[in-house]
Amino acid sequence: MAFNIIGLIGIIVFYVLILAVGMWAGRKSKQTGPDADSEDVMLAGRNIGLVVGIFTMTATWVGGGYINGTAEVVYTSGVLWCQAPFGYALSLVLGGVLFANKMRAKGYVTMLDPFQIKYGERMGGLLFLPALLGEVFWSAAILGALGATISVIMDISMLISVIVSACIAIIYTLFGGLYSVAYTDVVQLFCIFIGLWLCVPFAMMHPAVESIANTTDKWVGKVETEDWPIYIDTLLLLIFGGIPWQVYFQRVLSAKSPARAQALSYIAALGCVVMAIPPAIIGAVAASTDWNATEYTGTHPIPAKDASLVLPLVLQYLTPVWVSFIGLGAVSAAVMSSSDSSILGASSMFARNIYKTLIRQNASEREVLMVMRFAIFGVGAMATIMGVTIESIYGLWFLCADLVYVMLFPQLLAVIYLDFTNTYGSLFAYIVGLVLRIGGGEPLLGLTPFIYYPMYDYELKAQRFPFRTLSMLVTLSATVLMSALMKVLFEREILQRKYDIFRCVVNIPEDTVRIGSEIGEMSVMNPKITKTYDATADEGLVLMNGGKMNPALEVRDISLGDINTINRSAVLPPPYDSINADDSDALPPKYDD
Repeated sequence: MAFNIIGLIGIIVFYVLILAVGMWAGRKSKQTGPDADSEDVMLAGRNIGLVVGIFTMTATWVGGGYINGTAEVVYTSGVLWCQAPFGYALSLVLGGVLFANKMRAKGYVTMLDPFQIKYGERMGGLLFLPALLGEVFWSAAILGALGATISVIMDISMLISVIVSACIAIIYTLFGGLYSVAYTDVVQLFCIFIGLWLCVPFAMMHPAVESIANTTDKWVGKVETEDWPIYIDTLLLLIFGGIPWQVYFQRVLSAKSPARAQALSYIAALGCVVMAIPPAIIGAVAASTDWNATEYTGTHPIPAKDASLVLPLVLQYLTPVWVSFIGLGAVSAAVMSSSDSSILGASSMFARNIYKTLIRQNASEREVLMVMRFAIFGVGAMATIMGVTIESIYGLWFLCADLVYVMLFPQLLAVIYLDFTNTYGSLFAYIVGLVLRIGGGEPLLGLTPFIYYPMYDYELKAQRFPFRTLSMLVTLSATVLMSALMKVLFEREILQRKYDIFRCVVNIPEDTVRIGSEIGEMSVMNPKITKTYDATADEGLVLMNGGKMNPALEVRDISLGDINTINRSAVLPPPYDSINADDSDALPPKYDD
């Protein structure tokens, strides 16, 4: 494979463009000085506009891994097996219906906030692990796509490509937090849309390419009868496993209002499908190409281990030089731009939900931001290792959503909608889900199964039963049943109060406050340093940090003037330091044994 100087120039030009936009947008974030604000960096001040919001929400899934993976699977298995575009689009729709409005209305900062508020800080820390692995796997898929693209253009090894790409992505992520992510997403989607659609007609008209209308047997694909269970399993995995991700919720929580967060999810779902069309066509073109009639000198047909290179190979060998300049540069810029959001998401959760909440509660905003920067390097390193050890980008997609689907989605559903669930149910379900999923094995990681589900194929050593969905449903059931059981045992005094070791059913600390039936128990272990978020259905506001109002909670459109005229007695709870002996009626209710 010859060194492509034009392709290299294309990458450099688009890299500089993305970096310039990222640095310009990063000036908005408050990362230094007395105004340093970690929440501002994580959520861009909750001030993302409509147009930028549409682009950045669409870019939740549309990036280098998305477009390279779509072309790869259409080429190898056919368009019928290309489930990710529709699966992730439906996940955005359902995320908007089920969670976007509720999560944004309560003013959370990360996806893990409701877990730590309801189930406790340590249980939230455990749930951080599958969330972290999911973000690392997704980042690895993105970096792998970028490494594959550079290896095609510059004729260097995949290992060097991924390492160099990771370094670029890590440095870029440090510039401006979500501000940089959001504004570079605009450039990213323009690059993908214009660059790939420009390449499609040239690739289809290449002399070595047979009309895709005559080669449907090569790129449509077929789902065999025995494959339907696993087909449905993986589709459900993408739909529901695509919801509980910090990369999605950081966009939801950065929206100006709950209604806008919901609308952005719906519009982005359409964008996901539209942006998958050109890479799908390119995959069909690759399947219809006589590669021996091109300058491509590799094995024909393209072997499975090189299938992730399909899209850059088409752009390089089936389009004119000037078109490949735009196409290859655009793909590379898109990949680099999308990698920062996953790294930022994982780092935000670590800095806020692990370091700030569990390790050092008194940490200043500058300290939290410093920890976030160190976390960016750690997450980037883990993603790099995964990117160079797993070959298939599309395989990484499924691996990304797997643990999230089985372990996080049922827990998220429970913590938002099932008020009676508690820490006992969450912990029990966590263990059950982990055992059931790992027990099914994972070929991509070399994990052999120790649970052989029905329909197991001993010849191919493959699970054909939809065990991922089964594991998810069992995890949800375990959360509900164990929570209900422990609630009954403690409330009927079958178990003594002292055995409520998690202090979430009857042995509740005095500083735990019940606010309305909608939210259940909200534990404030240290009111001076722990932010709590919620709202009553009537007031639509909540106080945090000793009675200060959380400006992110906008259940209704309330102007500054309206806020100033709100009767303080209508806002719950009042600041403790403002209550005197004559205000005993203002104290939150206490629950006796």
